[in-house]
Amino acid sequence: MATTEPAVGATIPENTVAAARPKRVRTGCLTCRERHLKCDEALPECQNCRKSSRTCKRGIRLNFIDTQVKSPPITPPTQDWDITFQDESREIASEYRGGLGKYAALSQETEEVPGIKDEALYQFSSGVMNTPTLAPQQLPSLQQSLPAGDMESYPAVSQRRPDASREQQIHSSNSTDSTFTSQTIPPPPLPTYNNSKQTLTPPSEDRGPLDSPEELLFMQVFVEEVGLWMDSLDPYKHFSRLLPFNSLHEPMLLNAFLACGARHLALVNPAYHEDKALHYYDDATTRLLEALQNPNRNTVTCATTAVILNVYEIMSERPLQRMNHIAGARALIKECRWTAKSSGVGAACFWINVGMELLSCIRFNWQVAWDPDLWGVDMDFSREIEYGREEGWTYRLMYIVAKIANFRSSVPRQAENTQHAEQMRLSNRFNEWNQLKDWIDSWNNNVPRTMHPMGYLQPHQTSSKSAFPEVWLIKRTTIVARLFYHTGMCLLAQTHPLLSTRSPDMHELQQSHAHDLCGIVAHVKDRGVASVAIRSLAIAAECLVSRREQEEVLDIFDRIQKETGWRTGFLHKELKEKWGWNNEEQYQQQQQQNIPASMLPLQGYQYQASNLPPVPPPPSLKQGPRQGIINPILRSADFSAPTHPYQSHYVAPLHLPPQPHYSQY
Repeated sequence: MATTEPAVGATIPENTVAAARPKRVRTGCLTCRERHLKCDEALPECQNCRKSSRTCKRGIRLNFIDTQVKSPPITPPTQDWDITFQDESREIASEYRGGLGKYAALSQETEEVPGIKDEALYQFSSGVMNTPTLAPQQLPSLQQSLPAGDMESYPAVSQRRPDASREQQIHSSNSTDSTFTSQTIPPPPLPTYNNSKQTLTPPSEDRGPLDSPEELLFMQVFVEEVGLWMDSLDPYKHFSRLLPFNSLHEPMLLNAFLACGARHLALVNPAYHEDKALHYYDDATTRLLEALQNPNRNTVTCATTAVILNVYEIMSERPLQRMNHIAGARALIKECRWTAKSSGVGAACFWINVGMELLSCIRFNWQVAWDPDLWGVDMDFSREIEYGREEGWTYRLMYIVAKIANFRSSVPRQAENTQHAEQMRLSNRFNEWNQLKDWIDSWNNNVPRTMHPMGYLQPHQTSSKSAFPEVWLIKRTTIVARLFYHTGMCLLAQTHPLLSTRSPDMHELQQSHAHDLCGIVAHVKDRGVASVAIRSLAIAAECLVSRREQEEVLDIFDRIQKETGWRTGFLHKELKEKWGWNNEEQYQQQQQQNIPASMLPLQGYQYQASNLPPVPPPPSLKQGPRQGIINPILRSADFSAPTHPYQSHYVAPLHLPPQPHYSQY
């Protein structure tokens, strides 16, 4: 039968066209789709792929017809693991035409997520505090009670060329931290940014890298010079490696960093004036005071900023007659509930603050304001003896040295009314002395091998012409630990309740540890340990006998002052007086008897032939030990005290970091 062809120009019905069009394949392979071929949908391989020897790729077709938006579930963390959810559905949907339109508008309100494990999740908000701008009010300076000549007063000006490079402007020596251990500590994750409520994503606005030559210079000086010693007890180097990045979206924190960098540069180079440092300090202080009036503030940011401003004040030549952050930093640390069990930035702030106080208490014979028994230090010496965990052992030693400092500052000035009461007190103090001695000996016997010297050469074995042995320690925290260890042993030798410092046992103990301590400082090249080295060296130098050794110690102080900016000139006068240099007749007698000036008999002491201890000197003698005085600067450094810091600015916060529940070592 003949078929009838449609006439030219005739219209073909739509139903006829639809019937003639091939049916669209819904489950074909992706390979045919890419080649624009019809797939026969055969499994496991279609005919087109078999003929062309191609891989028959299969996939799932996505559509956004049915969408449901829900908040991620809240999963309580445990000590061993935690979970976070990251929602990328909107980002994926935005790559499809009309996909993002299926989602409702994203609400700006966020819900608080309870049960956060680490304080790091509460770090550094990028939100602007909605508080009125107020000028900082002048408060009475607590530093007025600080005796003149504090070793933490930092400054010394060395002559530098104004047009020199940045390295020449600051120092000529290297500042590398020789930290070679068999176990590398992994860096912690970057902190989560949040306001008073937990956010799901970091803030989108960031100021980007520093683009001002002045700000860049000051930040570099802070990282390479100031942060160098601030991180001496922190394995993660928060102040020099992590927190500078957080400061890019926190003006309060950024200005505190710049203030310290500018201050250090002004101390070591006369071409730079302190006005710049004071400008950044005032700006950071103003922002901190504004934040302290906001109950929804980020407490971690405020506490960290106060700690850095505390460092700025320690670096100042004279006490500031305005705001004082030394006590404020301690109060904010306590408010955040940071202790030895904290981790992250909380641990970094806690240990730098406690370490600075401990050095001051050793200097002025004060008791530590924060009772070491409340620090939360794990004193189980049977744990963590493997390499790479030296910081935990350093924390334990700092606890012991703090207890020794408290014992030393509480030496009684006068005897008890009765002999029986005096004997009871001496017996108690003797037992306490033995416990401290056992603790520090046990620490030394149980530390990992990496915390003992890598090399030890006697003076005649070296070409350095030093009077002290060359003690080589590798890791910075190990150097700090050894300095504290020898300092603690020297203090114990000076405070035995029943034996005087002239007794053979105490004299030998003191001389041995003093020479080892001087040997460490004399040969160390790491500027990051200077703050601890100055105070430790001053304690050890008091009992040196040889004039050659005494002169070398003074040269070491001059070198530290030139390289780091720490002020050491006042120590020359103190040590010369204790050595008897100011009294030539006393000095000659000392050399003839081979007895150090610090061990000469004091007027008022009565040494008895019996087994009874010597009668303590009367309180009027300057040489006599002082009664225990709690650190007057930090005595009221708690917001629960009636005279707490930031009196006219502080408002109690509504949100605090979670209470830490595990130890970091």
